[in-house]
Amino acid sequence: MASNEVDLNSDLGEGFGIWTLGDDAALLAVVTSANVACGFHGGDPGIMRRTCAAAVERGVAIGAQVSYRDLAGFGRRKIDMARGELTDDVLYQLGALDGLARVAGDRVRYVKPHGALYNAIVDDAEQAAAVVDAVVAYDRTLPVLGLPGSEWLRQASAAGLSAVPEFFADRAYTPEGRLVSRRQPGAVLDDPAAVAQRCAAWLRSGTVTAIDGSTVAVEARSVCVHGDTPGAVEMARLVAGHLTAAGATLAPFAGRR
Repeated sequence: MASNEVDLNSDLGEGFGIWTLGDDAALLAVVTSANVACGFHGGDPGIMRRTCAAAVERGVAIGAQVSYRDLAGFGRRKIDMARGELTDDVLYQLGALDGLARVAGDRVRYVKPHGALYNAIVDDAEQAAAVVDAVVAYDRTLPVLGLPGSEWLRQASAAGLSAVPEFFADRAYTPEGRLVSRRQPGAVLDDPAAVAQRCAAWLRSGTVTAIDGSTVAVEARSVCVHGDTPGAVEMARLVAGHLTAAGATLAPFAGRR
């Protein structure tokens, strides 16, 4: 790690109507950045506004977690969309969350795609370009968060955006440094102690053990703990503690403006 400053992010605001998902209040006491669902895979106007208000109260950076329009599938199904159509959908989500964040006293400070969209733009150049187009059109000062080595971060950087790579605390990696599909056994790690130790080891070495036992280099400035992972709150607390003990200072990569 070039710096001992590390961000800890989590997906929040993913309930809908009367249905809740995760313990957002507890996670906001631990994380430094909140990837807030923008209504297309989870979240609704009330949840979005309350999540933004709680994040502002805690001093947590608000990020727009944009996704495919897929409430039924929680944004985990890839949708074959034309470039312009996807750009418009991302712009819609950005504008909606940013408006509610401003009412809460802050603003959207970065962008992170969710689920199938996140994975699609690792390699899909056309869809990656669509999301880059949206961020550039909306606010080219917004940093973007994504997988190291992805087409998404490559194009974002080429467009002049600040491209921030992240490490997944609770997801298994392939030997190529990609995320193991959730459809495969062992893709999601749910042992809080083991996950925290893994994060501390990554901080010290810049590497992670892939699902086949090989060693993969992962250069990142932010660590993600999913809000819907079993034991997410305990996991986030342990991860934060282990990172701090290993010499990291936890701080958002996108500070308040």
